[in-house]
Amino acid sequence: MFGKLFGSKAQAATVRITPAEISFIVPAKQTILQAALDQGLAYPHNCRIGSCGSCKTRLVSGQVRELTDKSYLLTEAEMADNIILACQSVPRGDIVVDLPRFSAAGPRHDVVATAATIGALTRVTSDIMALELALDSAITYTAGQYAELGLPGSAETRHYSFAEAPQQAGNLQAKFFIRHVPGGAFTDWLFSAAKAGDKLTLRAPFGDFWLRPGTAPLIAIAGGSGLGPVKAMLDQARADKLLRDVILLFGVRTEADLYALNELSNMARNWPARLEFIPVLSAEPAGSNWTGKRGFIHDVLAEIPRDKLARHHGYLCGPPIMIDRAVQVMREAGIGDDHIFYDAFTDKSSLATAA
Repeated sequence: MFGKLFGSKAQAATVRITPAEISFIVPAKQTILQAALDQGLAYPHNCRIGSCGSCKTRLVSGQVRELTDKSYLLTEAEMADNIILACQSVPRGDIVVDLPRFSAAGPRHDVVATAATIGALTRVTSDIMALELALDSAITYTAGQYAELGLPGSAETRHYSFAEAPQQAGNLQAKFFIRHVPGGAFTDWLFSAAKAGDKLTLRAPFGDFWLRPGTAPLIAIAGGSGLGPVKAMLDQARADKLLRDVILLFGVRTEADLYALNELSNMARNWPARLEFIPVLSAEPAGSNWTGKRGFIHDVLAEIPRDKLARHHGYLCGPPIMIDRAVQVMREAGIGDDHIFYDAFTDKSSLATAA
């Protein structure tokens, strides 16, 4: 009765993930996904706003409060199977969820919030900046993961993937490849007014894009600034002397949009097994001297014989439309979803459309 009169005080809840058998606490009024990320768990996700479906999770027991209508994203079968979106679900007490894609062997790092100072800004193309930061506190991360960056005093943050492999003893520096999104407050500032010595806030690490153990050859696909986490992942694999063949497809619009070519060429020369690097230009003028691949990534991917492609595991990072089309080609070739991993880069316009 008193609860009805005065309202029940929201309390923390425990979430147990099966079959990994990992439990964590969700503070009052927080979503399952946010709590997992805050505690360094690599919970599958991409957008955090209920638009991508990457955090689909089956609710086994207990109840959740859903922040948005999920029916537009889930099929009738998924609704009947009690599928929820972890990014839009707040537990109403202790719950158990089933998430086979969650790996207990995945990255586990403490999430660290630290001040950062801009050490260098290098425009590598007309719309991509290499941002190098010096960190006040050391962080650890796994290649492929990302950080939240923001301006001091602002609650608004943006997510950017680390562009270099981590140091074993922890990192006091961090590097990112950041694409300019016109109208985006952070990148407008970064490209027009930021300078060495300026302060930022950084919180990391997050994300479940990381190289899984295995022996199968790899198809690595990067579009635009999506090269950062792919390169970091391959840098780490090379340092670990990984004996897996790699086909690396790098998609941009024109030859002027290619960057980090010396680093990629050096990586190919020194790869422990075999690495084939294939840049692909989608809008290169017809009369140019470019002799490499032209067109879209998914078209070049489809040129690989299906029986050969089917033996690979896929890792993709870049624009959502590029990833969607490339993943379709991989599936049609016979690569299972359990061997396709991706990080779709969404900008402010993408989030506005999805909201």
